[in-house]
Amino acid sequence: MYHRFNENKYPSTNIKMDIFKKQINIIKKNNLKFYDLNEFDAQYSNPKKEKKILITIDDAFSSFYENAWPFLKENKIPFILFVSTEPVGKKGYMTWEQIKEIEKEKFVYIGNHSHSHEYLINYDFSYFKEDIDKSIEIFENKLGYNPKFFSYPFGEYNLKQKKYITEKFKFAFGQHSGVIDINKDKYELPRFPINEKYGDLKRFDFLIKLLPLQYKNIIPEDKLIMNNNPPNMVVNFFSNQKNLDKINCFSNEGKNWENSKIELKDNKLIINFRDKFLFRRGRINCSLNDDEGWRWFGIQFTVKDIKDN
Repeated sequence: MYHRFNENKYPSTNIKMDIFKKQINIIKKNNLKFYDLNEFDAQYSNPKKEKKILITIDDAFSSFYENAWPFLKENKIPFILFVSTEPVGKKGYMTWEQIKEIEKEKFVYIGNHSHSHEYLINYDFSYFKEDIDKSIEIFENKLGYNPKFFSYPFGEYNLKQKKYITEKFKFAFGQHSGVIDINKDKYELPRFPINEKYGDLKRFDFLIKLLPLQYKNIIPEDKLIMNNNPPNMVVNFFSNQKNLDKINCFSNEGKNWENSKIELKDNKLIINFRDKFLFRRGRINCSLNDDEGWRWFGIQFTVKDIKDN
């Protein structure tokens, strides 16, 4: 997941183009292919055991169009560009003419990123629905269709919001880290964020080699934390999974990233958080090193400030 390109005053969301090009070279040197997004649906109906790379860009900043787009176009590298409809054409953002220009290419897919790009978790469901419906209406007016891909602004959503997204889109992406596999929820797909802090080449080389750490489901299903802070979290694995005793988890409750207190019982991973998660996001990442390599999954909770209620 990328955002800005060569906008160096925003290091938390920016990547420098020389680093981005080196990252693409690392992918190619590892003989990994990029996803043909026409095949994305088929992977769920007829999955293949094959690693591919999917590049996504959020927000449609003009720095993407000016700096990254010429490189991606020249090399015909597939990607999804997630667009929030409200800021289109404003200073620092792409115009509809530019979006239509890149959308004509067969290797480019446009995704919906809401209308306002607000912290939609802060509002009641009617506001959320109105925002999503407005974005769909604008996409249909400007492009002639509503994209099948959606990404949650800031990776935030509650269960009711997610259910509505399932009615309007085929796939939805969060901002929790991990590797997509057949068992991942199509409306909670993970992505590794890449920026100046988390985009160094050594880390990038490690990320693209990661394998999925699969699971049946995660409790709680709702990723919004209110009075249940910290949540009672359980990961249910499959009965034939191997090396589960090698799992190690880190989480950021309290003030620091530290080892999570975990307990494995009958293919269930019970996570006993040390402390409450602080406003505004709680994260937990779990990894396992087995014979095939490192496996990884991450979860993002959104922490609601109770004072808002």
